[in-house]
Amino acid sequence: MTSTGTTTPATRAQRYGVDERYWRWRAPRTNETHAIRYTEAVGDGDGPAVVLVHGFGGNADHWRRNVNALAATGKRVYAIDLLGYGYSDKPNPMLREQNEIYCFETWGKQIEDFLDEVVGTPAYVACNSVGGVAGLQAAVDAPTKVRGVVLMNISLRGLHVSKQPAIIRPFVKALQRTLRETSVGKSFFGSVAKARTVKNILCEAYGDSAQVTDELVEAILSPGLREGAAEVFLDFISYSGGPLPEELLPRCDVPVRMFWGDKDPWENIDQGRKLYASYADKFIPLPGVGHCPQDEAPELVNRLLVECVDEPPPPPPRSRTLIIIL
Repeated sequence: MTSTGTTTPATRAQRYGVDERYWRWRAPRTNETHAIRYTEAVGDGDGPAVVLVHGFGGNADHWRRNVNALAATGKRVYAIDLLGYGYSDKPNPMLREQNEIYCFETWGKQIEDFLDEVVGTPAYVACNSVGGVAGLQAAVDAPTKVRGVVLMNISLRGLHVSKQPAIIRPFVKALQRTLRETSVGKSFFGSVAKARTVKNILCEAYGDSAQVTDELVEAILSPGLREGAAEVFLDFISYSGGPLPEELLPRCDVPVRMFWGDKDPWENIDQGRKLYASYADKFIPLPGVGHCPQDEAPELVNRLLVECVDEPPPPPPRSRTLIIIL
């Protein structure tokens, strides 16, 4: 199914100094049209395009320290709120089958259609955490639209059913069902969606806790308090199926580069290197950096992204020589 969309001005022209707009997207899985928020800085409109994709619980504002800086180097830059996150619409997943809406196939198609309808040209897709799985899905499904993928601390998907010991799978499934379908889940979300809790989680995730500012906490928490956010959260934490990076990477025919903060407490760099590095033209550790490099070390990440976009594309991923920078 071909989706049709329109781009309209946002109700707020800017957020954190970055231009903000909305796009109307028709989701093929539901045939419903949704408002999708994105931020942009496109300069004169002639440079190569870069689309930035956030991770779980994030939104386009997690790239607020990157969009304008990258555009200043001549790039057309967009950061998108995946369906259900940030200020994008949050259709109720409880009215459908578990994980029918909020899954990597949906988000991959969203990215693909965004490239068609908003960006208008093939683009580099740079992603953080679970956003990397969505970006890979888009690249696998639409390789002519994605010039390359940059993965920053991509999710290992440790709760995927295939990675759970068989003995605990029934218990994990029961817990996920309880959280998703009973009042226990809403109470759990309510305990998480507080400024102090969000700050504590971010301080754990960041190698440099000084980068966890009040602005960052606001940027993450504010859209998480909007109507429907709890249901999205509870549906996604029940998501133990879908594709794994190690399944998508061998099928990805576009260049892949990886950055990995070596102080990430959630996605271990050694495991990431072992599982995924052979699929990247370069696997670049980021010393002292945690789970969200684009926000914790924006100057470093911006420089690395510019280098990635400006240098000639590497050979196809299955024939390239791996470079690991120590």
